[in-house]
Amino acid sequence: MLRVAVVGSGPSGCYTAQHLVQLAPGARVDVLDRLPCPYGLVRYGVAPDHEKIKSLQGSLRTVLEHERVRFLGAVPVGPGGVPAARLRELYHAAVYCVGAATDRHLDVPGEDLPGSWSATAFVSWYSAHPDAADTGFLREVRSAVVVGVGNVAVDVTRMLARGSGELRPTDMPHTALTALEASEVTEIHMVGRRGPSQARFTTKELRELGTLPDTAVHVEAAEAALDPAFTDPSGLPPPLRRNVEVLRGWTEPPRPEARRLIRLRFFLRPVELLAVDGRVGAVRFERTAPDGEGGVTGTGRFEDVEGQLVLRSVGYRGVPLEGLPFDAATGTVPHLAGRVLRGGAVAPGEYVAGWIKRGPTGVIGTNRSCAKETVTSLLQDAPSLTARALPDDPLPALRAEGVDPVPWQGWESIERAESRWGASLGRGLVKLPDWESLLTAARGGDGVDPRP
Repeated sequence: MLRVAVVGSGPSGCYTAQHLVQLAPGARVDVLDRLPCPYGLVRYGVAPDHEKIKSLQGSLRTVLEHERVRFLGAVPVGPGGVPAARLRELYHAAVYCVGAATDRHLDVPGEDLPGSWSATAFVSWYSAHPDAADTGFLREVRSAVVVGVGNVAVDVTRMLARGSGELRPTDMPHTALTALEASEVTEIHMVGRRGPSQARFTTKELRELGTLPDTAVHVEAAEAALDPAFTDPSGLPPPLRRNVEVLRGWTEPPRPEARRLIRLRFFLRPVELLAVDGRVGAVRFERTAPDGEGGVTGTGRFEDVEGQLVLRSVGYRGVPLEGLPFDAATGTVPHLAGRVLRGGAVAPGEYVAGWIKRGPTGVIGTNRSCAKETVTSLLQDAPSLTARALPDDPLPALRAEGVDPVPWQGWESIERAESRWGASLGRGLVKLPDWESLLTAARGGDGVDPRP
């Protein structure tokens, strides 16, 4: 009987488990996650107002409730947890689906000033990730600057502009909702170094900005027109053409009665974050221009944009996992069709899927085919892998490593506690935002009241 450990319970981990039990009758899969909660970025990366995408948790839940799949939460792999080599001893194979856990930096002076954050940190805060800190993101902030023009940049821009009445029905943690209710942000700049036709957001996400109550959206027409495709988008692929058409509709002067203003800026590259009273107060940008080869070049002209909050949203990056090889240039684990490579040779019984395999590309559904490729490789190797004898059940050995896994029933207990907590606030389900609350709930308690 094939026993496999899948490390990570986000979409790539769940799709890996799903393919394994579908394609390998009798295979048993333990899905290990560092957190006590499953679903990865679907729980902790999808904006709370995107209920349709968050509903994907239902299909992932079906996988984790399969009779031959076992969820083991609060099981770190690597430093402070179960070594990768130990997993190899306890299972015929281990598939690492650990995503891309950190963000890219701007690498400009002043980036570490108070008030300068990654978009990842902001998303983790309003998504109730237990590692997130309430750092007072919005305290005394009038103007915010979001560096980047992808979907994550659109998400954080939208959340900064959302009214609390629209967010109250979501599962947003109560502390984040309270902070957004008190927000004094009236202007949000979302800035890209290239042109509108090269922005990475999807049209559906982009259009949502124009539907926000009491919020106007403005595009500087002269600035965007530096991109020839903005003036004539007919030659663009359909998705990019639709983006440009939406942006062109926002070139009229903004409505003066709007409470908040979102400014979409292009051809500006951040070169420095400027301090005011010991914290970030503005971002200095250099004006760029198309270089004729799909990139941009600096012009030597600069502009300062006010912002007491700066969120960089310029991409994710994988981090090394102790015990696995790592390619620092790509932020991925070297592999051959999902098989981990050590020194160019296949490492028996070690596999990768998801962003740690291919980099932070694609949409959630991309993980399905990515996982299938890895599982196909694993099952081709299965005859030699299963020749090795294993303990009947690895769980006692995992406990001997010092971990105390949260089983699926513990996760269901967390869900019940979050429902009770939301009901006490006159809301629906509300996420518990910290480790103590989650682990208390997982053991059958009500969780800790997370109000300040």
